[in-house]
Amino acid sequence: MDSVTRYKQDLAGVVNAIDTDQVRQVIGLFDSARETGNTIFVCGNGGSAASASHFVCDVLKGASFGKAKKFRIMSLNDNFPTLTAYANDVGYDVIFAEQLKNFAKPGDVFLAISGSGNSPNVLKGMETANEIGCRTIAFTGRDGGKLGPMAQLHIHIANPHMGRIEDAHMIMCHMVAYHFMEESPAN
Repeated sequence: MDSVTRYKQDLAGVVNAIDTDQVRQVIGLFDSARETGNTIFVCGNGGSAASASHFVCDVLKGASFGKAKKFRIMSLNDNFPTLTAYANDVGYDVIFAEQLKNFAKPGDVFLAISGSGNSPNVLKGMETANEIGCRTIAFTGRDGGKLGPMAQLHIHIANPHMGRIEDAHMIMCHMVAYHFMEESPAN
């Protein structure tokens, strides 16, 4: 079997193992946040940062455009001047936590995406979100790392391969976003 076929087969197994009941819980938290006007914050590093940005775009534009009820959602890894200022002047580990201190309030939603579940900046972000009183979600891989147990809702992709973890995380993001694009009127 060649590498392309093997990757496809392995990914199919990972996708089939996604806990769709937990994804529905994420949808419920997002729906509640939209109804109450709470903000949803999303973050990650590297490929997970790209997934966070992509997801926020899908929800901000795709699930909100032309609808009476819109999402208040932002990716904490997209403000490069703020990120680099904190990273340079304070420490890379606070780049998400300090933004949450400025913007988050009790009842908001915080979604951290991390393949390893051990990124110090994501862990500090989760800690801060919990302290503020946000409803917290973690998408993790491998063994869930330290992040999984810190979240109120933890969706874990128990696979060691980072590519397949990131693929599954993006598929879960699409499941949530496309629920609101295709099934949830909110007009």
